[in-house]
Amino acid sequence: MNDTSAALAPADVTADTAAITRLFDRYLRSLDDRGTFDGTWAASFFTEDATTSTPAGDVRGRDAIAANVRMAMGLFDRTVHFGSNYLIDVDGDRATLLGNQLSTHVLASDGELFVSGGRTENELVRTAGGWRLSRADLRIAWKQGNPPALP
Repeated sequence: MNDTSAALAPADVTADTAAITRLFDRYLRSLDDRGTFDGTWAASFFTEDATTSTPAGDVRGRDAIAANVRMAMGLFDRTVHFGSNYLIDVDGDRATLLGNQLSTHVLASDGELFVSGGRTENELVRTAGGWRLSRADLRIAWKQGNPPALP
């Protein structure tokens, strides 16, 4: 831990770590719940000026993130996203979350299975509404099956 997080009481760090874990797990689960991926959805997970870098592209801002996720998730009939091995470091009102991600997809085009595994690299900011992602990047390490063609 760095000097700032070491100054926090252990209960504060534990509470922040739990809140960040819950936020990221809710985010992954929301992808599988097939929601609307609109501005309200994006505001519950991302800061206004957040960035994402995923196989579906690099985007900046909540509206762009919502549109990008809506497009990407439209390529699949069903999905299951699994996050694990979170390494979370809290530094006052900022934090990082590094983790592994396994994503299973059933393609909308032909029902074929596409699976990918990779690492997720995230930065978070404490806001009045709680922790939000200011950067969410997914680096694919391997894949099995044919990925969908992006529009």
